[in-house]
Amino acid sequence: MYFCLMARQPKPIPFDFILDELFSLNPRVNPMFGCHAIYVGEKLYFIVRDKPGVHEESNGVWISTSTEHHASLQKEFPALKSVEILSMPSRETPWRMLHKDEERFESDVIRICSLVKKGDPRLGKVPQKKNKKKQK
Repeated sequence: MYFCLMARQPKPIPFDFILDELFSLNPRVNPMFGCHAIYVGEKLYFIVRDKPGVHEESNGVWISTSTEHHASLQKEFPALKSVEILSMPSRETPWRMLHKDEERFESDVIRICSLVKKGDPRLGKVPQKKNKKKQK
């Protein structure tokens, strides 16, 4: 009896022009929540998502930031909005996003990448380490 094991093809990374823009910083991509997270060093900068037919309002580039930076980023990038699938009625998510259908989507994402390259402190976060439960 023969078994044929099919290697699972990795999902293509949407909006991979971001990797070209950040090439000099040696970005890495990790799967996250069925999307792709883009890191530079220890910092998480972006999650890229393009899932047709599933929460399409959240397809685009999610930007890792903090709520205290929302206003200043909004002035520079008026199309930024909250990531709806992460939003809670009681508090606003720190993530901002550019929807893939925005008129200036690619040019705005490229401008944000240039801010990342300049070390803009409003962008990127070091994810918290997961606490491993002590074994008894």
